[in-house]
Amino acid sequence: MITAGIDIGSSTSKAVLIDEGDMLSYSIMPTGAESVNSARRVMADVLDKAGISAKDVSYILATGYGRVIVPFANEALTELTCHARGAHFLFPNVRTILDMGGQDCKAIRCDANGQLLNFVMNDKCAAGTGRFLELIARVLGVSLDALSDLALKATATIKINSTCAVFAKSEVTSLIREGKNRCDVIAGLHDAIAMRVFNLLRGVGIESQLAITGGLGKNKAIIREIEKKTDLNCMIAEEPQIVGALGAALFARDKFI
Repeated sequence: MITAGIDIGSSTSKAVLIDEGDMLSYSIMPTGAESVNSARRVMADVLDKAGISAKDVSYILATGYGRVIVPFANEALTELTCHARGAHFLFPNVRTILDMGGQDCKAIRCDANGQLLNFVMNDKCAAGTGRFLELIARVLGVSLDALSDLALKATATIKINSTCAVFAKSEVTSLIREGKNRCDVIAGLHDAIAMRVFNLLRGVGIESQLAITGGLGKNKAIIREIEKKTDLNCMIAEEPQIVGALGAALFARDKFI
């Protein structure tokens, strides 16, 4: 019984194929200007990787901000619900989930069955999201991975006072022009982002089992700062970007149980 989950996010589109509880393949692609085309491309890629055709898939469930425009999906669910389900499948003891995506950041509480209980969402400002770090990386002329590496090399943390993405960008560039150590400034930026998401987590209540999903789950500097602030070891999937799509595929499987 093969089912699919497809997660159309602001920055990336993800698709997962599962056969019962086993993952067959996954795909991650940039979300272009046309989300419908992105959905078709990522679905075609995940089918190709699994060596199957669309007729072999029994049910497709879409999630993410572009979930309503996936023309071939049988159903759509919110990314909050799907991230809770996917994270619980990977980490059965999880109770708190931090989904750090390209456009927004969400703190999620779930119960022992992976069902959504509560959430707090940062969708008013880019600070604390992947888009913000991409902007800073472009300004500094480095890759996202390099940005994290530079922060990890810091010997001190220079405080970033601005909580707005626009002003924080100006503050970062001004500090570097003043001759401040670049690594220390970037470390301060990561610390400021971690504080923003820490406050989100406090809004839902932080349990001892904390999982991080989304693209920023790959940023080691952010993870380090979050672990310092929560005094917890974060649980992170091997590929944190596909957790929502995995949850969607699991909900699709439920249709046949």
